[in-house]
Formats: sequence, structure tokens, C-alpha cells
Amino acid sequence: MHAGVESTMRITFKLFATLGDYLPAGAKFNQVELDVEPDTSVQSLVERFGLPPRLVHLVLVNGHYIKPEERPTHRLKAGDVLAIWPPIAGG
Repeated sequence: MHAGVESTMRITFKLFATLGDYLPAGAKFNQVELDVEPDTSVQSLVERFGLPPRLVHLVLVNGHYIKPEERPTHRLKAGDVLAIWPPIAGG
């Protein structure tokens, strides 16, 4: 038995505006709790949910902006909140 070794960790995944359509059925308030593998990257979740790259504009982990070039290597930790917004049109 390995004490303290977990096979998954829980994060909160939030998608806003038109991206909300990509959340699983039953998601409430544009968010869902996910169990993910340790060392899951931001980019791997974007791909897992089939988010169109052109719609992945503003990406925050715990309120901190993650630059596009950092998304493939930024690893999520247990309890993290990943929030993604599409480009906002308006004027």
C-alpha cells in the first residue's frame, strides 16, 4: 500500500460564453468538477474537451493568466480552478 499516492486529483473547470456548450451534460453555472491525472496540462484539457483553438482566448488558473505558449507545459494541481473565455466581441 502506498500512503498518500492518488491516481487522480480534483480540479474545477469553468468555460464561459459560447464555450459553455463544451461542458459535459449536467454542468451547472458554467463549471464542472473534474478528476484528472496528476501532471495534467492546461492544453491537454483544452484538447480533451475539443475546444476550438480559435475560441480559447483568455485562460486563467486560480486567477492567474496563462500565456498561450505556457499552456502545453503548465501542470495543474489538486484544487486548481481552470477558467477559459473565448474572444469577446463588442465595442
